[in-house]
Order: sequence, then structure tokens, then C-alpha cells
Amino acid sequence: METVFVHTPLGITKLVGDDKGLASITVLNDEKPASDVIPEILEDAVYQLQEYFEGKRESFSLTLNPNGTDFQKKVWNALQDIPYGKTVSYLELSKSLGDVKAIRAVAAANGKNPLWIVVPCHRVIGSDGSLKGYAGGLHRKKWLLNHESPAKQQSLF
Repeated sequence: METVFVHTPLGITKLVGDDKGLASITVLNDEKPASDVIPEILEDAVYQLQEYFEGKRESFSLTLNPNGTDFQKKVWNALQDIPYGKTVSYLELSKSLGDVKAIRAVAAANGKNPLWIVVPCHRVIGSDGSLKGYAGGLHRKKWLLNHESPAKQQSLF
């Protein structure tokens, strides 16, 4: 597995992958210097992530290889169907997977998503429209949803 650390607007981000695909993307809460060299196997992932933050990319075309249970992978695949700039509730996500009673299991799988942004778990919200737990922190979830919003918040100053 190769690893690279890159700067993003939300902090240092760690990408891990190999020739089988991208295994994880995580944002770190501690400061770590960005990598001087990007491993060739991760160049496309770094490039696409930079395009996303620049507002030039709404979807990713990467080979993914996350580690998880079959159920988690089913949930993570469903997350990729949520369009850029849209949100769904945990209940809607559970219904789309065919079992409304699996809402807690779906929420738990969502929380274990190892592929930050590329598998857009930040697009899942509470049924009442509230922001619910996010492994990267609710401030990052709010930032990502605003970044993807077609109606950007305007500053008065």
C-alpha cells in the first residue's frame, strides 16, 4: 500500500491505495506535513480530489478497494448514487436498500465509510434535515454540503 498526505481546505488528508484501488481517504485532526512526493498509483486520486475542492469536479472516476463487510460495501455503493448537491436522510437510504428497519445498521455503516468525499457519506442527514454525526466532524460536513450547494451562502462583508 502506498500513502500520501495532501493539503485540503478541511485539513491534511491521508490517501492510501495500491494497484487494486483506493483503500481509504481520511482527513486528519492533527497537523502533519504534506508529502513531497505523490506515489504514481495515487496521483489520479490526488488530482481528482484537488479538482473537487476547486469546484471543477462533481463525481469521481477512481477504482475503489475499501475494506469492509458485504453490508458496509452495499451501503457505501448506495452512497455513491446520491447526486452532488443533494442530500438524503438515513431513513431514505435505508428504504433504498430495501429495509427501513435497518436504519441503525445503515447509519453505522455510513459512519465507517473509509473513503471520505469520494463515497459521499456527508450527503446523509437526519429526517428532520439536521446534520447528524460525521466522522470528520460536523463542521466539515457543513462545509462540504455548502461547497456542493447550488445556492452558495453569500457574505455580507
